[in-house]
Amino acid sequence: MPHLVPLLIRGINNLSDARYCAGMGADKLTFILDPALPGHLDTKTVKELAGWIAGVELIGEFDQLSSHEINAISAECALDAVLLHTPRTAAELAEIAPPVYLEFPADAPALAQPLPDSLLGLVVELPATASAETLAALRQIAGERPLWLGPGLLPARAHELATQLPLAGLSFPSGNEVKPGLRDFDQLEAVFEALEID
Repeated sequence: MPHLVPLLIRGINNLSDARYCAGMGADKLTFILDPALPGHLDTKTVKELAGWIAGVELIGEFDQLSSHEINAISAECALDAVLLHTPRTAAELAEIAPPVYLEFPADAPALAQPLPDSLLGLVVELPATASAETLAALRQIAGERPLWLGPGLLPARAHELATQLPLAGLSFPSGNEVKPGLRDFDQLEAVFEALEID
């Protein structure tokens, strides 16, 4: 089912989420693979989850690991790209084999910093309330490079951003199973439905 913009679902950690999001038309799924980050998964688990889904890009989230470690994990898990939580120098970025997305803070001064041209895109998670200054800065960035915004699991806000800003896509958090095989998808379902093309 087509959506107004491509959708990135972050932090997949169970098969229920992986299959549901892929089936609902998500374009990209991320897995947290850096032990420095909460909720990280081992490569064996990621490969098992990835084996059950098709038609989506697989992205690994990393923070403190070296370029060499990121490359090794990316190759083992057959990742399509990586999402870095902290900026790297141009030289460090050049050492990372897969294409790179960068998570960036959602405040106007930070958004004004120069960014490497080699980035595949920026991912910005919006706070509950974003200032007019921040939204103006995001609008400018979205016109210059691929920008993925995270509006939280708020269907109306997601629809508004998708229709008012020239975004590469929207990002949303995944969740946790209540118990293996049991998961409440009401919030994610509402977001997917709000973004469907009529």
